[in-house]
Amino acid sequence: MDTMFTLLTESGYRENDFDMICTGDLGKLGSDILRDLMRRKGIRLGQNYIDCGNMIYSEKQNCYQGGSGCACSATVFNSYIMEKLISGEFRRVAYMATGALMSTQSCYQGETIPGICHCVVVESAFEGEE
Repeated sequence: MDTMFTLLTESGYRENDFDMICTGDLGKLGSDILRDLMRRKGIRLGQNYIDCGNMIYSEKQNCYQGGSGCACSATVFNSYIMEKLISGEFRRVAYMATGALMSTQSCYQGETIPGICHCVVVESAFEGEE
């Protein structure tokens, strides 16, 4: 949330400047929490916000919160998003690879689970007709 909030408040970009704003794998619950936290700070994420884990995993699957943030974001970016940037369908994407930095034992030891997020703004070089 902090990375996205900083992008949308300190860079000059606004939510609607992007064809897509995507996070790695927050899952359904994490995406809902992100939307709520951003709304509390005065930013409403619209239809252009997606979570890569939500794109890959169905709510009907018994995978709880999805998979690896780095794997989900890389898979969606290198297939779906890159194709749309190359074709010119997307002009600008905020790509926020997210992940949890934890061991398999962290939650059992009462430790916090730190998160990480890197944001890259990717723009299409497409120069076709409007």
